[in-house]
Amino acid sequence: MIEISNLVKTYGEKRAVDNISFKVNDGEIFAFIGHNGAGKTTTIKAITGINDFDSGEILINGKSIKEDQIDCKKEMAYVPDNPDLYENMKAIDFINFICDMYDTPEEIRKRNIIKYADMFEMRNNLNDLISTFSHGMKQKIALISALVHEPKVLIMDEPFVGLDPKAVFDVKQVMKEMCEQGKCIFFSTHILDVAEKLCDRVGIIKSGKLVKIGSMEEIKGDESLEQVFLELEEEGSTNV
Repeated sequence: MIEISNLVKTYGEKRAVDNISFKVNDGEIFAFIGHNGAGKTTTIKAITGINDFDSGEILINGKSIKEDQIDCKKEMAYVPDNPDLYENMKAIDFINFICDMYDTPEEIRKRNIIKYADMFEMRNNLNDLISTFSHGMKQKIALISALVHEPKVLIMDEPFVGLDPKAVFDVKQVMKEMCEQGKCIFFSTHILDVAEKLCDRVGIIKSGKLVKIGSMEEIKGDESLEQVFLELEEEGSTNV
């Protein structure tokens, strides 16, 4: 579970994240949506412990990301919006490097490397340098590295960007499987029809404030998620 309480992050005089609170439960796929600059990535980097925050609390399975950062990171995997990998490494070496950091048992890593490399059609490229890969191929290696150690909490920032249609389908299937296993999945996306079909709950952030949160049905009612989002953008309101 991810639990965020009164999170505030400022850059100079700007409140990039303005006192937001919400939970993402186990066995749940949660979509976090908002326009560019709304505070999505800032929130994600706070959750993952990449960036500090000014006030509030973030708990990962009951542990504080401020006080128990290593223990929290052991519970999670993070896929950024831009896969910034070690390009001088072979793909297989990078994946094994991630497995080593998570102390992934040999049997589990071998099984999952084969499983996900085949799923994302990257098995024949595992011995190639990452520097030779396209953006989409790098995104696939980032996804394999995140999934191979079987995290309890999966956090992704725009995971579908740059992926081919089959890979998008495969990622959605993996997310559903993890959800069925009782794991916690939190991701940001601009692809609202995917979020609408895939997610249990959704949060909409605007100018650093959480303006709507609830089940997909509660949020969209008889409208589409896209319509609700566009209406909120047009209103200029920050009331929940």
